[in-house]
Amino acid sequence: MMCVICRQSETEPGTTTVTLTRNKLTFVVRDVPARVCPNCGEAYIEEEAATRLLATAEQLAQSGAQVDVREYLAA
Repeated sequence: MMCVICRQSETEPGTTTVTLTRNKLTFVVRDVPARVCPNCGEAYIEEEAATRLLATAEQLAQSGAQVDVREYLAA
């Protein structure tokens, strides 16, 4: 897909780091599969991965966690 930010390059398979914050929770996940623009670095995460990350973040927020850092593990 063409990068919607810079409109200069096609995205390529890669990984990215996702940081989610909500109230006192900061949730960081490394090595998330994504399509990455080689020109500007913008990353586009697949819907399945985004859904999993948001569900995990919701569980962490409900548990009262404040900081969680982990690597992405494929289902």
